[in-house]
Amino acid sequence: MTRTIVITGASSGIGANAAGRLAAAGWDVAVVGRNPERTKAVAESVGGTAFLADYDRLDEVRELAASLSKRYERIDVLANNAGGLIHARGTSADGYERTLQHNHLAPFLLTNLLLPLLRDARIIGTASVANLFGNLRLGDLEWAKRPWFGGWQAYGTSKIATILFTQSLAERGLEAYAFHPGYVTTSFGVDSPLVKFANFVSRNSLGISPEQGASPLVHLATAENTGVPSGTYFDGLKPYGRIDGSATKPGAAEALWAESAKLVSLT
Repeated sequence: MTRTIVITGASSGIGANAAGRLAAAGWDVAVVGRNPERTKAVAESVGGTAFLADYDRLDEVRELAASLSKRYERIDVLANNAGGLIHARGTSADGYERTLQHNHLAPFLLTNLLLPLLRDARIIGTASVANLFGNLRLGDLEWAKRPWFGGWQAYGTSKIATILFTQSLAERGLEAYAFHPGYVTTSFGVDSPLVKFANFVSRNSLGISPEQGASPLVHLATAENTGVPSGTYFDGLKPYGRIDGSATKPGAAEALWAESAKLVSLT
């Protein structure tokens, strides 16, 4: 039986690479992206199906969930890969800080809306070692009360949220994992002066290739048995990556779930 995977952020980078590798292995790939031309091109190149959604708008996330539910009876793997670093602080169409919405609220909403299709599925979240310089505060998830510093700490905090969301899914009986892909040479942080400088001085040789970055995603999607408990965070292919202390406080995962559900009006 053909297995189905939904990959968000699949119009470029590690998402596009994983889509191609899994399609070549016989998977039915739902290619989710924001850019119509790139998303369609990747879907056509891998023989998959294109789905469009702009994570700046939660209504489009709801429409995406409805479209996926109409197209598929079940999903074997959901890879929440979309997101990134946003250099200049701004708010989404829904009024939330964009880093929080793109990297956490949108995948949180999408996953919950797709739960009827994910009964025996594996859910994968693209996190980051950058979680180590984040700081989760439920009273300031949107970094409105703290210095912005180019968005790096907000980005790290959103990746703490990815890891805690993964743990919450595991607590609810679902199979879920998060992973750090490594610093990949893609369009990540394209507006960040720090990223531009690092790429300039290294002549764009600082990061690893999208193929290398996609390897943990492909492994977690295809491994019959990961050998570790559901909810585990991987640093690359190694389980039990380091997690910021604010993510290890008792009750942090459930408190974040409750606040996230409130923000996206999830009953």
